[in-house]
This record gives sequence, C-alpha cells and structure tokens, in this order.
Amino acid sequence: MSKNPHEKGRRTAKSAKPAAADMSTGEATVATLLAHGMDTVYALPGVHNDHLFDAFARAGDALRVVHTRHEQGAAYMALGAALATGKPQPYSVVPGPGLLNAGAALLTAYGMNAPVLALIGQIPAGAIDHDQGHLHEIRDQAGLLARLVDHSAIINGPAEAPAKVAKAIRSMRQGRPGPAALECAIDVWGKRGPVLPIAPPAPPRPPQFDHDALRKAAKLLGKAKRVLIVVGGGALDASREVTLLSDMLQAPVLSYRRGRGVLDDRNPFSVNLPLGHELWGEADAVLAVGTRLFAPMQQWGMDKDIKIVRVDADKDEPARLHKPAVALIGDAAPILMHLIDQLGRTNERRASRRDEILKRQAKMRARLSKLTPQLAFLEAIRAELPEDGIYVDEVTQIGFAARLAFPVYKPRTFLSPGFQDNLGWGYATALGAQHARPDVPVVSINGDGGFMFTANELATAMRHRIPLTAIVFTDGAFGNVRRIQEEQFGNRLIACDLANPDFVKFAESFGATGRRAHDPAELRAALKASFAAREPTLIEVPVKAMPSPWEFIHMPPVRGRTKR
Repeated sequence: MSKNPHEKGRRTAKSAKPAAADMSTGEATVATLLAHGMDTVYALPGVHNDHLFDAFARAGDALRVVHTRHEQGAAYMALGAALATGKPQPYSVVPGPGLLNAGAALLTAYGMNAPVLALIGQIPAGAIDHDQGHLHEIRDQAGLLARLVDHSAIINGPAEAPAKVAKAIRSMRQGRPGPAALECAIDVWGKRGPVLPIAPPAPPRPPQFDHDALRKAAKLLGKAKRVLIVVGGGALDASREVTLLSDMLQAPVLSYRRGRGVLDDRNPFSVNLPLGHELWGEADAVLAVGTRLFAPMQQWGMDKDIKIVRVDADKDEPARLHKPAVALIGDAAPILMHLIDQLGRTNERRASRRDEILKRQAKMRARLSKLTPQLAFLEAIRAELPEDGIYVDEVTQIGFAARLAFPVYKPRTFLSPGFQDNLGWGYATALGAQHARPDVPVVSINGDGGFMFTANELATAMRHRIPLTAIVFTDGAFGNVRRIQEEQFGNRLIACDLANPDFVKFAESFGATGRRAHDPAELRAALKASFAAREPTLIEVPVKAMPSPWEFIHMPPVRGRTKR
C-alpha cells in the first residue's frame, strides 16, 4: 500500500498522453511555423493551396501574408528577407508552373546558403507520378525540388505536419545553411485529424570542437609572416571575431560580395578583390572563413608555399577544390573565438602593417578611378544611405563596380546574388529585405534590363506599403552583352538593345513616386527625398555606356603551378 495518498494520482497524470487537437494539415503546418518564430509568408495563391491559405487566414494577426504578382516575386522576397535578417523565411506557390516560376530564386537561395522554406502544392495524392495530366502536374516534382534544396519532403497528413515542418527548419541550420522544401497535395492540405501539441524548437546542440585541429591552425597562423583572411557569407555572424583576428595577425581581410561588411570598410585592413589578388600572391598563410575560395584557388593559383586554414560549416567543402592544411568544421563565430584563445598562446609578435596597407589602398583607389562614372554614383548613394541601410546589388554596371568599391560598414547590408549571379533578382529581393527590415532604408540598384524581370512587383510594394527605393540606370541595352559583342565579336550586335517605358511614368502608373536624376548630385538629392518620404519610389537615371570593370574582377594567376 502506498504511503503517499497522492502518489497514484501523480502517476496517472504523468502517464496521461497530451490532448490532441483537431486540425487540418494546413493548420498544423501554420501552427508549426508560428512556433518556430515565422510570422510572415510570401505567397501567391492558387487552387492547389486553397486550404493552406485558409489556414493562413485562420491564424489572424499572428501571421502576415504578403501576396505578390508573380511566383518569382514571392520566392525572391523570401530570399531577401532571409538574407537581410539571417532568419528562415517561408514562401508558398502552386506546383508545376508555380514551382518553376519560383525556381530561379530557390536556386539562388541554394547558392547563397539562405534559409528559405518553400511550401509547394501538389496534384491529388493518389495521382502523383502517374502522368495523368492533372492541372499543374509535373513529372517527378519531388526529384526536381531535391536538386534545388538541401532538404525536401512531402507532408501526407495533419499528424505528421509538425514533425516534418520542424525537421525542414532544422535542416536549414545544420551543416551548410540553405533552403528546404515541403510538398503537400491539394487533397491533403484540408485533411483533418488529431494533432499532438506542437513542441517549441529544440535548443541548439552545444558546438563540438576539434581541439587538435584548433591548436594546429593556431600554430600555423601564429608563425606565419604574411597572413591573408578571406571571408564569405559564412562569416556574417562572426564580424567581431574576424576583426579581432585581423588585428592579432596584422592580416588584411578580403571580402567580395557575400562577405562584405564582416570587417567594416572604414578599417584599412578591409581590402577589395583586386588588392586581395595582389596579397594572395604574397601570403604564406590564408584563413578562409565561410567562403568557397573559388576565385583564388581556381584562378589565382596555388603552390606549396601557401598554407590554407579553412573554417566551414560543411565538412565536405574544405577539400572540394584543394585540400587545406587544416579544416575547422562548424559555425564560424565559436570556432574563431577558440582560435583566438589558442593564438593568445602561440602568436608571434609582428610589426604593424597599417601604413603598408594604407599606401596600397591609395594605389588601388587610383587604379579604380578608371571607373569614375560608376564610382561617382556609388558615392552619392553611400552619402545618403545610413551605415545600417541595405544596398541590394544587381547584375549591372553599377553593381559590378559596387562589388569592388562601395563602402560597407555592417554585415547583411550588402546583398549580392552569389555564384548564380542571375540577372533580374534585385528588385523583388530588395522588396523582401525592406519588408523584413522596415527599420532601415533599403536601396535596390538596377539596370533597365534586369529591372523589368520583376518590375511588376511595384504593385506589391504599393499593396503592402513597402517603402523600397529602386534606382534604375537606363542605357537602353543589356550593357554587358553589348560590350562583349562590340569587343569580342566584331561589333556584330544582336539581341542587346531594349525598348523601355518612361520609368517615372511607369512608377506613377502604380501610384508609386517616380523621380529622375541626370547626375550624381541629382541622384543624391532624389535619395534624400525618397528616404525622408519612406514610400515606394523609383528613381530613373539615364546613363551612357560605362567603363569596363572586368580587369579588376577576372584576374590572372599570381602564383603556383597555374601561373603563366
């Protein structure tokens, strides 16, 4: 007989199963998104996802649905929001053509390691992969998705929705960050059944460190005479640690596109691509943090006299192009803090390189003066954009120059489309960044060619009152294509000239503000007015052909076996 009369009751309460709630698959999916802190979904509705959108509506004020005018707009907005915040962002579109329309953005998210969650509809569950000709049917949609993301699955009912959504979200944080996708059939989103209470996200596991590798890396870097640090998108959350290491090692920090702002460009040790190219030829050790290191290894040359220490979240990445001397696997910030601690014991005293780097920076600015037309416009933008304002790059002449010379002061304030480098990503991506970061101004840089890919999303900016400022530099051509044809193909011009609208009137036709600027001074004044007004704005800037930036981007080998 129990000595405690309450013991039996406690055993019964402890063994009782949690009460299940009746939910649709869509409702269980939405509840899990909310439990994981996702309060916005970028979406374009359609019949395959009607029950999911009903679940969005039932969530009320807890969930914002930003609907776009094209599926690519929804996916690019999710991408921009993910890049600007570093947090997972979902979008939803119908299967088949909807998925394909959004495919370029999902592919770009994969290339940029961005945590974008795609919620994709499907044809009736029993008809999948039977090739019967259902609305929006596509053969092996699951196989197609698997090639665009790191993790994909299909949700087959309400009971399993929370676990599959949670697993997809976790996958975007495990190892190399990146997108995930979940499919659900038209006749499953609305299916109802018991759903157990949705658990909050599990706390992250404590990081594991290879202390032998850390000691080896610290010894190598501590004894090196001329260290170069190269940072990519994987270093965005390790700005403080990279700054400390740069000072300890007297090491310049090279960033290009994804890693811009990891080291404040007001720090003289922050170097651009062409100066980094020079320094690569001189370095005896390189610390590469969250970067594929593609251009240096593939184009600038390798030899036995340069030792590489790689820090990467993906265990397979460091040796993909060239086996490093040391590979440190995991999140950059905690690894670098441990490396700093080890270096405190092994780092040799070294002379300051500040004066040397300042002189080399001045020489590089003189070389880049060839790009004066682009640089003058960039100076105008930088003068008006606050230091925490966000600049969204594009595949255009101003964009190419910005990757070399636009000063960036903080991580996640320079968004550039990674190795896909896809024309037309900019405006809709910037729209997502501005929606996710309403506290800072965002400026979108476009050419007249790329802007028209998603210019229809001006309607989305107006519908949702997103105060993005877009600058459209108009030269009436796909400028880079035209230059290549002029210089390499005997001036045989084909498919490069454009017929444009009056972009000011185009903006005004949506109800947005349209402005025109003819020079950098007028652009600066237009930006000042636009940032003050905080309303959807397009600024047209007519320009002529601009000097080529390519000598500063595609550079020859400077060392090793590939040197010519």
